[in-house]
Amino acid sequence: MHIKVGIIEGDKELASLIKEKLTESEGFYCESVFNRIDEALHLIPSLDLDVVLTDIYLEGKSVIECLAVLTKNCLKTQFLVFTSCEDSESVFSSFHAGVAGYLVKPIQTSALLDSITEVYHGGAPMSSQIARKVVQSFYNTSPSPLLTQLTTRESEIMNCIAEGYRYKEIGEKLFISPTTVRKHIYNIYKKLQVHSKLQAINKVFKH
Repeated sequence: MHIKVGIIEGDKELASLIKEKLTESEGFYCESVFNRIDEALHLIPSLDLDVVLTDIYLEGKSVIECLAVLTKNCLKTQFLVFTSCEDSESVFSSFHAGVAGYLVKPIQTSALLDSITEVYHGGAPMSSQIARKVVQSFYNTSPSPLLTQLTTRESEIMNCIAEGYRYKEIGEKLFISPTTVRKHIYNIYKKLQVHSKLQAINKVFKH
């Protein structure tokens, strides 16, 4: 089974490079590349894509409002931002528009592929600096009483998730195996009644 990926990217050279990397990688399929947002708006709803990797600025203009239209019209497609913009307004406007993750350029190919896979499986991948912005926005509010349902170890892992650490990195930080991390995260999701990292963060730290 292949993850069908579309690309919205104004830089044609970069778009071609990403498409090439996806084509060369097992488990991915990419034939749909858009350099203009009007093309993407017209064609993506009919393509049945799993994940769309998208910049939020094309030709110097924000396309976040257009992404909001696409996320509403393509309910089975996950939209993953891949951009050089990391200001708070762009980050939170993108999430409000319905994107599932936010990555900052440049990024290693392996990390990009991992993030596409993660968002396909319901996760919310974010670059570490973006995760910090999200967490800092929650620190101005009180944690949900739901946090008391978690064990000390689960709370530690929850904090790592909020800071943008991946499973392997959490294991290294807490000196436990990735398998153990996954078991704890499964228990966290079950207790909080959520299905993704972002849902867990939103439920623990409420505005």
